[in-house]
Amino acid sequence: MDTIDVHWIGALLGLSLAIALILRKVSPVYSLFVGAIVGALVGGASPAETITVLVSGTQSVMGTVLRVLAAGVLAGAMMETGAAETIARAIVDRLGASKAILALALATMIITAVGVFIPVAVLIVAPIAWDVGRDAGISKPALLLAMSGGGKAGNIISPNPNAIAAAQGFDLELSQVMLAGVVPALFGLLATVLIASAIKRKGAAMEPLVDPIDAGTGGGTGGSGAATATLAPTAVRPTLRRSLVGPALAVVLLVLNPIGQISGIDFLLNLQLDALYILPLAGLVGLAAMGQFHHAVSYTTAGLNRMTSTALILLGAGSIAGLISASDLSSQVVSLIDASAVSGTLLAPISGILMGAAVASTSTGVILATSSFSAPILEMGTAPLAAAVMVHAGATVIDSLPHGNYFHVTADAMKMTIRQRLALVPYEALVGGTMALVATVLYGFLL
Repeated sequence: MDTIDVHWIGALLGLSLAIALILRKVSPVYSLFVGAIVGALVGGASPAETITVLVSGTQSVMGTVLRVLAAGVLAGAMMETGAAETIARAIVDRLGASKAILALALATMIITAVGVFIPVAVLIVAPIAWDVGRDAGISKPALLLAMSGGGKAGNIISPNPNAIAAAQGFDLELSQVMLAGVVPALFGLLATVLIASAIKRKGAAMEPLVDPIDAGTGGGTGGSGAATATLAPTAVRPTLRRSLVGPALAVVLLVLNPIGQISGIDFLLNLQLDALYILPLAGLVGLAAMGQFHHAVSYTTAGLNRMTSTALILLGAGSIAGLISASDLSSQVVSLIDASAVSGTLLAPISGILMGAAVASTSTGVILATSSFSAPILEMGTAPLAAAVMVHAGATVIDSLPHGNYFHVTADAMKMTIRQRLALVPYEALVGGTMALVATVLYGFLL
């Protein structure tokens, strides 16, 4: 089959159209499909070639989609049983009110790191933040920044769709991407605590929370998709020890291959464990440990439902990625970087930043960045793991924009107006920017 060449103007127009439709509240999935179709046609592809572009683009993300759907088992187990809330409350209770901002940031980081979407993690921790913030006199912006920044840090070390996409985009093990993100994540946590502490008396004060938060969420930073955070009554929540069994097993199994590579142990190296079956296994074992295995069907179905819309949006992102890959847009960006005398290493974080901002989603942004720019990034001499970490961290910088659902979900969780929520975006960008900077310096220039 002959190569399909699409002009970069068509790709840029298609991406712009998709963003405009999302801003107009059109379904993100259809917005991305329409943008891909129009962009391909305007870029010079025939109707038949346009279909080929879309199909090849969506096929490129099928590995990610399968792993995202598999992750629904662990996510459902953590959320439906109340295990995620148990972990969050244990962290806040043990650190105490004097370290409220650190406690909230760390709680959201860990909840996200064990496989819960960041918007859902914020919804889980938000009622705790209301209580802590009201008692300690901490403002809404500081509380939300603590949760959002902590979530961003946890997101780059999690088995969430964005990490899966980063791993698949550069043909890496998920565990490699998760482990490589630890240092940037710790710096992100530190930046979150410092910045949130600096603004803890600025902005709207807390007021009594009338209704418990039990809201729908979709899209946004930690993966796109509908989800509902239902907080379990204290009496039926599992103990902390039982809550940790599932995510602990997932982490242990995921790191066996990297340990085998480092140690040279052939048995571990040949296991070839994959997130596709590790995450469901961990979820089922976690349910059994919490005495909830009899709810396995309903809980895993709930987890799958949360992931379904994520998978659909990833298919939409794949279509746009197919358009960009068929065009010479990435070549134009590379030429621009060469002309500006900027290090080619910066293409990785820059592509993550731009794509994350374009779709206001970390996972969709990573899909677009890896599918469209992975080849030129690697051709510039950047190692696959370094590229994955830099793209991944870059996608967290300005992904919480108003055309993504995460922006609105978190605003609702803290009862903030659009204007109040917008004022927080630069602070979130500082947290994401810190992680992107650390990832770039560490993996792009030092290692």
